[in-house]
Amino acid sequence: MVRTDGGERRVLVLNPTSGSEDHVDRVVELAGDHGFDVRTTDHEGHAQEIVSEAGMEADLVAAAGGDGTVNEVVNGLVAADRLEETTLGVVPTGTGNNFASNVGIDGLEHAFEVMATGERRAIDVGLTNERTFVNSCVSGITAEASGATSSSNKGQFGVLAYVMSTIDTVTDFDPIPLCVEMGGDGDEEDDRWEGEAMFVLVGNCRRFTTARRAQANVEDGRFEVTIVEHAPTADLVGEAALKRVLGRRSNAETASETGAESGPANASSDHIVQR
Repeated sequence: MVRTDGGERRVLVLNPTSGSEDHVDRVVELAGDHGFDVRTTDHEGHAQEIVSEAGMEADLVAAAGGDGTVNEVVNGLVAADRLEETTLGVVPTGTGNNFASNVGIDGLEHAFEVMATGERRAIDVGLTNERTFVNSCVSGITAEASGATSSSNKGQFGVLAYVMSTIDTVTDFDPIPLCVEMGGDGDEEDDRWEGEAMFVLVGNCRRFTTARRAQANVEDGRFEVTIVEHAPTADLVGEAALKRVLGRRSNAETASETGAESGPANASSDHIVQR
């Protein structure tokens, strides 16, 4: 593995099929200019496999792809037991790039500039079903629709592909029975919520509504949790389109609370939970 002039060992994990798939040559060029050893993925889960091996030797690991690639790279660092020792970098080449956007990364050139000269900070991570996430974790209709969205549709339609999948999913979706404890010991009524949910959205480094201008604070040890309890099917389809395309807030009934504690990591939805 090549070391930079400063002695740092750098690996970039490149997903060549993320987003519009036209980024490979430019990413490889920039990676070479900045002293990265480039490893290219060729199947789902490959980024995690690469990092679980290369992560033992690297001081800086960059994920060039979308939020799914970021999630795989982070879980590779967990598998290599290098989450606290290795710095995570992000090069946004995916469809949504939510995590990169939320931490202020604006394009390929800016990503490499930040990795070269930016400040390194410790951020929170979350854990669900033995998977680590850095940006967000979703369940319900959003998760089902995201899981059903093909790579070809994302490449052809961009964020509209998620709206199309939501329309196909929503009419047959049954609500999730849910019990949420929001901090404390769970004995107080205000610390507990029970009901049936259409969406469950756990934000670590993003916001899911515009109720607050600030995004979820990725350094405060807490999550921003939004639960959508009830909404007619027609409203869910219409609001999903508005949110994906225009960024408008949903009018569905919601219960939102900041709660569960999270753990630190070096520095995205990057994780979905399906039934």
